[in-house]
Amino acid sequence: MSISDSDAKAITPEGLVALEAELEELEGPARRAMAARILAARELGDLKENAEYHIAKEDQSHLETRIQRLQQRRREAVVVEAKTDEPTFAFGRTAEVLDEASGKVHTWTIVGSTEANLAHGKLSAESPVAKALINHAPGDSIEVQTPGGPRTYRVQALVA
Repeated sequence: MSISDSDAKAITPEGLVALEAELEELEGPARRAMAARILAARELGDLKENAEYHIAKEDQSHLETRIQRLQQRRREAVVVEAKTDEPTFAFGRTAEVLDEASGKVHTWTIVGSTEANLAHGKLSAESPVAKALINHAPGDSIEVQTPGGPRTYRVQALVA
């Protein structure tokens, strides 16, 4: 699958599960904890000069904004299954990729932008590196323009 602007809301099945879990945590235990925190702050006295109350209300606003954004992301999400029978690196697939300059091998999975986490090997499909690597088979070398200058990567093997 190639990721274009029209389907930029693509998400892996695992990403949807993680999104649902975060939303469940925020809508349940996190909201209850926030309500308890506000109640405790209200009991401290005059609300006009009660800094703890105002901070708790501001934190509640941030929590509700996060919940709304996650709900919107869930509504717009398009779950894309990895096509493991394809011989090329694609959305949802994992591959070992060699940085030819440094000799370092990265294990990357191409995921939706909301799932991206390079520290965990999750490469956003919207990134220049992922765009360059998509649809390439093991053995292919690809030159990519990065903020640090051109880099050459080679798809070593498809893992999943």
